[in-house]
Amino acid sequence: MKILTCNIRTSHANAKDGEDAWPRRKDLCVTVVKGQDPDIVCFQEMNEDQFRDMTEGLPGFRFYGMADHADSRSPVNSIFWRADAFDLVTAGGYWLSEQPHVPGSKSWDSACVRLANWVRLTERATGAEFRVVNTHLDHISRAAQRKQAELIVEDAAAYPDGYPQLLTGDMNVDATYPALAAFRAGGWADTYAQAHGPADPGYTYHAFAGAAFDPNSHRPFEGKPPLGKMDWILMRGAWTVAEAAVLKDHDHGRYPSDHYFVSATVQAGR
Repeated sequence: MKILTCNIRTSHANAKDGEDAWPRRKDLCVTVVKGQDPDIVCFQEMNEDQFRDMTEGLPGFRFYGMADHADSRSPVNSIFWRADAFDLVTAGGYWLSEQPHVPGSKSWDSACVRLANWVRLTERATGAEFRVVNTHLDHISRAAQRKQAELIVEDAAAYPDGYPQLLTGDMNVDATYPALAAFRAGGWADTYAQAHGPADPGYTYHAFAGAAFDPNSHRPFEGKPPLGKMDWILMRGAWTVAEAAVLKDHDHGRYPSDHYFVSATVQAGR
């Protein structure tokens, strides 16, 4: 099965993206995602209008995602899966805070409300059951990032060690940061590293600039910006990784998002 993680860049009014605003790139985003022929797609920063556009653009998919706030309709970390390939077992989610059951809660000086959505699916072709968790860690507080990662680790540890789980998301950190160390300590491994070795492939946030992006001149992050891959597909339990890639598709310099999407082709139960 092929899984994508895609931070599609929020469409809310404060984004102020000009020529890169969502209405000007939504068709390209659909085209890039469909062109990968994915089985599962995990989105971050998905507002209500973007959710509508992507569900219309991916009609063969079912989906799950909790809204981030009690008064919101934006399923920011939605998970899509092919309706003809998987059956839903159950689904849920929680907020990355000291009150994970309280909508809109945040802790540890997190700049934003952050949450994790998850689904358990059965692959029809093989009968294999597995779990997909999709999240987006805070972009400012390093303490919050680590605590948020530790909460995800605690949740995943409720399942047997061999139970196949995938964790996708924009972690806002590269492999050198404490949050990734917390994931590794909790038994999560990087699918990209499994396919290509431990060398970092380079930044996946590019501010719509692609190869022209200079990470040292653009600092939306506190302190040192992550200079490596910050969009991740991690695995825990029984998986085989066939391939993985950082997707740099564009249309004459127009990109579907300010992040590169990341893919992994995996098989559960091996």
